[in-house]
Amino acid sequence: MATIEISKNNFKDTVGKQGIVLLDWWASWCGPCRAFAPIYEQVSGKHADITFGKIDTDAEQELSGAFEIRSIPTLMVFRDGILLFEQAGALPAAALEELISKVRELDMDDVRRQVEAQRASAETPKA
Repeated sequence: MATIEISKNNFKDTVGKQGIVLLDWWASWCGPCRAFAPIYEQVSGKHADITFGKIDTDAEQELSGAFEIRSIPTLMVFRDGILLFEQAGALPAAALEELISKVRELDMDDVRRQVEAQRASAETPKA
């Protein structure tokens, strides 16, 4: 699957759907972003069941600000609407493939339980 452009208009629908979604936050003037782009595109071609999105931080400054993107490229990985991974810096193809494998192997029921436990803990008043 080729990469798709993500904007504030399609962000929630894209990230909130079932399955794995990778997001590459980038800018055209960024050398490391330009170096990572062909790797990201190549890996996207091997995983038709995964959504590979690209977010131009210059065009989507409001979205970039909301996610506090301070360094590019930044890669985010969501599964079933849950943010599982975020890292600034370009990854080599082998590391990106390994990351995808690890995300595929996750027990999402367990992840959801952990997220719920963290939310409950955060909502509990401290004495």
